[in-house]
Amino acid sequence: MHTPPARAQKSCDHAPARRFVFVLLDRFTMMSFAGAIEPLRLANYVAGKPLYTWVLAGEGGVAATCSNGATFKLDMGLAEVDRDDTILVCGGIDVQRATTRPILNWLRREARRGTVIGGMCTGAYALAKAGLLDGKKATIHWENQDGFAEEFEQVKLSKAVFVMDGNRLTTAGGISSIDLVLKLIAADHGSDLAASVADLLIYSSIRTDQDTQRLSIPTRIGVRHPKLSQVIQMMEGNIEDPLSPADLADQVEMSTRQLERLFRRYLNRSPKRYYMELRLSKARNLLMQTDMSVINVALACGFASPSHFSKFYRSHYNTTPYRERGTTGPTPPTRLSI
Repeated sequence: MHTPPARAQKSCDHAPARRFVFVLLDRFTMMSFAGAIEPLRLANYVAGKPLYTWVLAGEGGVAATCSNGATFKLDMGLAEVDRDDTILVCGGIDVQRATTRPILNWLRREARRGTVIGGMCTGAYALAKAGLLDGKKATIHWENQDGFAEEFEQVKLSKAVFVMDGNRLTTAGGISSIDLVLKLIAADHGSDLAASVADLLIYSSIRTDQDTQRLSIPTRIGVRHPKLSQVIQMMEGNIEDPLSPADLADQVEMSTRQLERLFRRYLNRSPKRYYMELRLSKARNLLMQTDMSVINVALACGFASPSHFSKFYRSHYNTTPYRERGTTGPTPPTRLSI
């Protein structure tokens, strides 16, 4: 068995226990929840005493089911918590539907009392919907960023794995909750304890809030060509107002023909087609994650008209934008989240 390091134990001798309240939204993601609670358990183990305690809370106060079907018994409903508690809202699939009015009212009430509140994975949506992230920096899973940015323009959206802005915490989902909680443990009891917990987790590369959640462009596309990466980065940053191939080529000091050859060689498609695929991918995210009208989705992704958008969408996805939502008109869709 692991022997707790003496230095880590010493740093924790006089620290008071800190309680976490995990609010489990319907169909929350187990990975993100487990990544937050397990480092707390291991911190207690390494220290040899309860530095942290936690309770599971949720609407109704009986049970919560995560996205893989497992059910967790809750310790409490949406009751008032201590001001010194840390609330972590765990989100997952279809977080918009899980973010009910009782959840929003409870979050606003606790926020008024100055409580530290965080959103794990898509839990950031619940915080933003309650207005708790207005004017603050925050993050959310990369697949949900398009819809989140459109709905919450007042939030300073980051692509970091986690963000700490005052008494608001957010993570991007997956194992990023491990990074956040290790950061909290280090702040509470020192980096030696956090490092010992990371060792027990076989977590050899602790990330900071300066690390981004997605792989670099060269890693994602499997190609290490600086000019190609630069062009793709420009494409991703100019979806609403697409740049012409000539403009892209000019930015990297190439001819349009050279740019065409570069894309054909490494990606087996033209720059125009690759750009279109990026725009359509964002459009699909907006259709599935927001209530934006089809025309507004089209405009946000650089299409001149709904008919122009629908033509390319059908060609790429073999369905229309309305059918993608499961609707026949501009009725708000059932939106999906990771």
